[in-house]
Amino acid sequence: MESNKDKNAWAWVPSLYFTEGLPYVIIITFSVIMYKKLGISNADIGLYTSWLYLPWVIKPLWSPFVDIKSTKRNWFLSMQLLIAIAFLGVGLTIPTNNFFILSLSCFWIAAFASATNDIASDGFYLISLSQKKQSFFLGVRSTFYRLAMVTGQGLIVVLAGFLEEHYGNNQKAWSYTMIITAIFMIILTVINLFATPKVENEAGASKEKPIRFFDVFKTFFQKKQIGIVLAFILLYRLGESQLVKMASPFLLDQNEAGGLALSTTEVGTIYGTFGIIALTIGGILGGIAISIYGLKKWMLPMILALNLPNILYVLLAFWQPSSVVFATLVVIIEQFGYGFGFAAYLMFLIYVAEGVSKTSHYAIATGFMALGMMLPGMISGFIQEILGYTGFFIWVAVAAIPGIILTRYIQYPANYGKKDKN
Repeated sequence: MESNKDKNAWAWVPSLYFTEGLPYVIIITFSVIMYKKLGISNADIGLYTSWLYLPWVIKPLWSPFVDIKSTKRNWFLSMQLLIAIAFLGVGLTIPTNNFFILSLSCFWIAAFASATNDIASDGFYLISLSQKKQSFFLGVRSTFYRLAMVTGQGLIVVLAGFLEEHYGNNQKAWSYTMIITAIFMIILTVINLFATPKVENEAGASKEKPIRFFDVFKTFFQKKQIGIVLAFILLYRLGESQLVKMASPFLLDQNEAGGLALSTTEVGTIYGTFGIIALTIGGILGGIAISIYGLKKWMLPMILALNLPNILYVLLAFWQPSSVVFATLVVIIEQFGYGFGFAAYLMFLIYVAEGVSKTSHYAIATGFMALGMMLPGMISGFIQEILGYTGFFIWVAVAAIPGIILTRYIQYPANYGKKDKN
């Protein structure tokens, strides 16, 4: 029989994970487009925006405090409000002479708050749902997380493009866009205030407290196959970690620079309409597939679905089609593949976190996931400038091979994540 917490999941899982995903995409991906349109070079964009991954890499250092102090609900509501304030700071600093340094500082504050929000939100998910419901809602949480990312990379970019055309001033356009985004974050925080249940006040809801601070890390690194597991986490998205930094600059750059010369509005529209539909379908199907057949059956197909569409960027860069239709088709395929393929990655991270101190162990696992995005992303701009866009996308496709090979060596229950027939 389902618990009351399970029955209420549809009321809070979508909004909580949308709010978790939106700050991440604004900080990591939206900032790339913004700085590109404000005249920052690809090398500086790749380097400095990749440093913004650092809070997600080191968040395990303070994850035990989120377990011990206050409730996870209080933590994520507070952090979401802080993120909104930091985004407001970005918007207000863009028109200044030192906007790059000042806006990056505000993004740093938002990044630390967002990483902490992730710890609390993921921990809330793990303690508020039974394992079978965690598996079932995997596709839902992944989809709404990615919907938030496409919103930030799509719909909000469309807004910025509209304001660019309206004002004829990029600084003013992106400043107003960030201020509106800050207001949107406040609205989402209020929604989560009323939507999320106070499950941690229930008897037995807080059994996941760590024993001692350092035991959290000790028990994590004593897990079975931990070396191979960490290598797999780091390499699963090795290609995508570089693609995500240079895909938007590629679409925006002029033809003579190797890009497709699309407008800000066109790029935002591609991701914010067709991309959303493809992503939603892929994410939901991924979660359903695992809940029906288990993780083992889908691990290899899903990592291939996530990485193989990146080859299409090679064709785009080589051909440089003038019609926006071809870029749109590639984004549709890539977004569907990402939504479908990321489900296996999330389910594996949940498996790795199983046991004592589940919330903190999940934070450690996702910290390594962020490290796997940060380090390759930092050098992506330099690689692109050396190889050009065609050579860069070939490298991105090759970089997927190590993660695919490791699927043969990691061990986990074949039926993990499979929904009970009862």
